[in-house]
Formats: sequence, C-alpha cells, structure tokens
Amino acid sequence: MSRPSDHYDSPDPALATRARGAASDDGSSSGAGDGSSPDIAQPRLGVVGWLRWFWRQLTSMRTALFLLLLLALAAVPGSLVPQRAADPNGVTQYFVDNPDLAPILDKVQAFDVYTSVWFSSIYLLLFISLVGCVIPRAKHHFDALRAKPPRTPARLSRLAGFEQRAAEPGTNGAEAIEVARGMLRKAGYRAVVFTAPGKNGSEITSVSAERGYARETGNLVFHAALVGILITVGVGGGFGFSGQRVLVENGQTFVNTLSAFDSFNPGRFFSESSLTPYSMKLDKFTATYETKADGAFGQPLDYDAAVTTQEQGGSEQQSDIKVNSPLRIGGTDVYLLGNGYAPTVTVKDPTGKVVFTDSIPFLPQDASLTSVGVVKVPDGLSQQLGMIGFFYPTQAVSTTGAYYSTYPDDDYPVLTLNVYQGDLGLNGGTPTSVYSLDTDTLSQLTGGSTGVASIELKPGESTALPNGLGTISFDNVARYASLDIHHDPTQGYVLLFASLALLGLLISLFIPRRRVWVKATERADGSVTLEYAGLARGEDPRLVPAVADLAERHAKLLAGRAVPETNA
Repeated sequence: MSRPSDHYDSPDPALATRARGAASDDGSSSGAGDGSSPDIAQPRLGVVGWLRWFWRQLTSMRTALFLLLLLALAAVPGSLVPQRAADPNGVTQYFVDNPDLAPILDKVQAFDVYTSVWFSSIYLLLFISLVGCVIPRAKHHFDALRAKPPRTPARLSRLAGFEQRAAEPGTNGAEAIEVARGMLRKAGYRAVVFTAPGKNGSEITSVSAERGYARETGNLVFHAALVGILITVGVGGGFGFSGQRVLVENGQTFVNTLSAFDSFNPGRFFSESSLTPYSMKLDKFTATYETKADGAFGQPLDYDAAVTTQEQGGSEQQSDIKVNSPLRIGGTDVYLLGNGYAPTVTVKDPTGKVVFTDSIPFLPQDASLTSVGVVKVPDGLSQQLGMIGFFYPTQAVSTTGAYYSTYPDDDYPVLTLNVYQGDLGLNGGTPTSVYSLDTDTLSQLTGGSTGVASIELKPGESTALPNGLGTISFDNVARYASLDIHHDPTQGYVLLFASLALLGLLISLFIPRRRVWVKATERADGSVTLEYAGLARGEDPRLVPAVADLAERHAKLLAGRAVPETNA
C-alpha cells in the first residue's frame, strides 16, 4: 500500500533517468520492440553480487516464515519414533520390533532428530534469517518513530471515510484545526499542523495525525523474542543434560552422580561438577485404573510415584511425581515417563546357595501390561543361563491356549520363562542391553521345539531348573517407575521470551496502524470548508466509522458542545 507522503516525495532519480532515456531527442520511442536497437547486455553479478543476492533472499521475511514452517515439519519425526535423549529404552525396543527399518532410520538420525545435522542446519538458517530481518526493520522503525507525520495529501477525497462539511459561520480555519489537533492528541495520535496557500486566494490549514506504531513495535518484539528463544534453547542444550533411570519400588535409591544413570545425554558444554548432589528413593508406585465404565475398562486414571528425597546437608522430604507434575530438586526436573512390573526372581545352585536375586524390570507390550523381560545369570552355576520371561499381571488363556493379560493390575500374576544356556557374551568387553538376549549362540532348554514345557510360576512358587542346574523362585511382584532427570539452565529465559513473543503477537494483531487528516480551507468570502479522511496500513474495518466519529465530534466541539472522548 502506498504511503500518503508519496504524493509529495521526489521521484527516484534513477527512475527519472530511465524514463527520460525511453524517448529519443526527436520524441520517437527507441524500444527494443521495433528491432532498431541491440539487445540489452545484462551485467554479470560476480561472486560478491551472488553473495549479496543470497543474503537478501535469506534475510527476507518470506524466507524466515518458510524456515519456521520447515523447522516445524522437521520436528515431526521426533514425535513419530522414540528419541535416544528422552526414551533410550523405546529406541532399543524399536530396533527389536523393526529390525529392517530401524538401521535405515538410524542412518538419517531419526532417533536423534533435535541434534541431527539437517535439523541443526534449519535451526541455524532460521536464526540468521531472523537476525537479518529484525535488525534492519528495527532501525527503520526507530527512524519512523522520530519522523514527523507526512504532509496532508492534496486530494483527501481519494482516501477512506472521506467527509466534507461546511463550518459554522464565523469559524476560523486555524482555530478549527487546532481544536482537531487537540482531539487527536488526546486519542493517542501524533499530530502536526501544516499551512499552505490555496487557489483563488484561499488558505489551507490541515492537521496530519498518525498512530499505531505499537503494531510494528509488537511485530519486532515478536521476532526478536523468537531469536531469543532460539539462543536460549541453544545455550540450554549446550549446558544442560538429560538422563534416565529406572527405579523399583520398596527402597531402590538413585544418587545424582554420572554413574548412577541408566543412560545419559550431556550437552556440549556439560561438566560433571555441575551435578548437584542429592538422593531419591522410590517408596511406592501406585496406578489407578478405570473399573466401572465398560468402554474404558482398564484405562489408566492416575500414576503416582511416592519418593523420599534428600539434598546435601538437608533432611529427608516426602514428594510425589505424577504425569505432567514433575519433581524439582537440585536444579533438575524429574519427570515420570513410564512404569511397569519388576518380578523379583531368585536362582539357587544345586546345593541351595543363592547365586542370583534381583527385581527385573519387564517392558510392557500392550495396554494390559503383558510384559517381556530378560534374566541373565552369569555366575554361580555350571553354565551361564539366560531366560526370556513373559509376565501377565492378570493372566488368562485364549481359545488357542496362549496366555494373555486381561487387566493391567496384578490381580492374578503369572511369570513364564524360556531358559537358555551358553556364553551370554558378558565377558567380551562389548556392552549388551539388559532388555535383550542374543539366542543365536545359546542352547534352548525349555519352551519352543525343545519338548520341555516353559517354566511357569506364581508369586511365592519355585521350581527346578532343567539339567539339575538348580532352582528358581518367583518371590514377589514390584512396580517400577521410569524417570527422566532433566536439567535446563535457561528454562526461565525461554518462558520470558515466549511470553514476550505472545505479547508482541497480540499487539501486532489488535492495534491498527492508521493515519487521519483534517483539512480546513478558508476562502476569500470568509467561509470555511472542513474535510476529513483516513488511511490504514493493512486491514482496519473500524477506520471509516472512526473518521465519521471524528468529524461529528469535531463539529460539536466547534459548536461549543462537549462530547465524550472517542476511540478513533
């Protein structure tokens, strides 16, 4: 949209030169269309020219919006597949469930989306583009704030809301404009009075007023806040960390040291000395399920991890961790990510000596928490044993004879185990997952095609292992909680910049940018004609009513009647 001041600005000298060059001295046109002139030779841009062109494209608002949309699209894979930084166990399970697809996704960094090369490239380009957009616009806006409103256009009748009225007899044009200036300034306009000679000895006095620069201010605040968010998120990712730990109820304790994490993802500038000492013990995990509504039977209603925490030099504190209600301790936020069952299993050798006892976390496979886990017994027996277990919280039998769980709570828990013997690969120095068992080099002793039934146990039961290797017992059922311990030193700054971005967006959306003019033409016969008009930058459906209201109030004030202040 053209500015009203364009009517008074001098033409571009380059445009004037090109316009003059379009005609020859004898007045004839010398365009290329008649074939009388050679083709125009375009200059080569060169390296500097191409760099300048690329910079202008990159720092355009259109490119910034495109990169912002592209960044949102690039983040989508992070919600479709598990991420190593947030759910390493989920990544492990994804490799088990999708052995062909998972390696391909891993090569394109789909399990590390937010630290991938392609996501970081979009992130950095967006940052550069926003900075290149904001700085020039901020300078231009600052210059515009210091500049006076533009001179009154010669023909107000071409503008929105135009009205023309005859002033009351005896009205002085300069005084009428001064009254209008006072009205507009009270309404929040910047107003300047101009005086110019008119035709036939008349004198034109006008006031030019504008307001709504806060709209552009809000726009700049919004984009500057986006830059601030990008900076703080980058800094927070560099100095922060994220770690995971599975805790079994009834006393298992976590101490905030590097070796105590099951998995740990530090930022680029992380230092182990930044870990604040504290301890956390899971006392009890409680899950509440729907039992009345038929359509939602067994759906979880609430998860509650009751923990005991103690910071260095402090006393023990009782706290609860729930979904969307993290625990804040030692500069970290502790989130509840998942939960499941951890059957307690004890293995004894043929003489009755305990060689293994532990609560083994099993990974849930469905909504009824049918779970799979691995028990590894590396020492104490004549052979290393590995067992793949299936846990059914509320066991039932299908028509085909297969076991399944009908309800996620442990109303009728059953544990079945397939036993393997051989080298578990624990002594080779290569890390192995506690949730998987490589059976390629092992001999299966129970289940499958062995002809020997799988071991089946209920809590408190025990049975003999095959080949006289000893005995195994299912002692009890415990619940476990999967916790994410997250440290981000810039959380407060991200909240601040996000609030500023929202505030700037609201300002830029709801504050109109408009200009209003009032012109008084005082003729030789002493009569005064008043003209009113406005111009909006962008959509402003209230502009025409605002101009009409201004004209009405101005006329009443000139007639000596006071009226309430307008919203013009």
